[in-house]
Amino acid sequence: MPGLPRDIVEPGPDQESVWDYPRPPRVGLVSARVRVEFAGETIADTGSALRVLETAHPPTYYIPPGDVRSEYLSPGIGRSFCEWKGVAAYWSLQIGDRWARNAAWSFPDPAPPYEELRDRLAFYAQRVGGCYVGEERATPQPGHFYGGWVTSKVVGPFKGEPGTEGW
Repeated sequence: MPGLPRDIVEPGPDQESVWDYPRPPRVGLVSARVRVEFAGETIADTGSALRVLETAHPPTYYIPPGDVRSEYLSPGIGRSFCEWKGVAAYWSLQIGDRWARNAAWSFPDPAPPYEELRDRLAFYAQRVGGCYVGEERATPQPGHFYGGWVTSKVVGPFKGEPGTEGW
């Protein structure tokens, strides 16, 4: 397929290659604690996250709504459509005078077979103060649209980097 990378990184011990992830995406339970911080506050903390694995993307983590401090959330602006999961709604964060517009998203009515994602929240690592898997701070997936979290456990290259538009 034209445009696919030639520099796929070979995973080391205890690592996964995003090029071994499936298409369509797969949902799985995360064994590690997952946390999100914003404006000096922990706004989400769970031992029950789900992660979505999709070819060329670092994992996206979905947190149960009961493990998110909803008092800091307000409906965001706009909607988007995922060919697999359906229509996403956005959520903004506010703590005091600190705002993060469309910092998270959810699927209020996900398409089959992704119903287990219903109302769980996924956060953009680049729009909050910190996202953690276990004790490791994740970095944002490259680009401004995608919401995967990059940790030392995954290798790429990742969709969103320059030149990946055709993947």
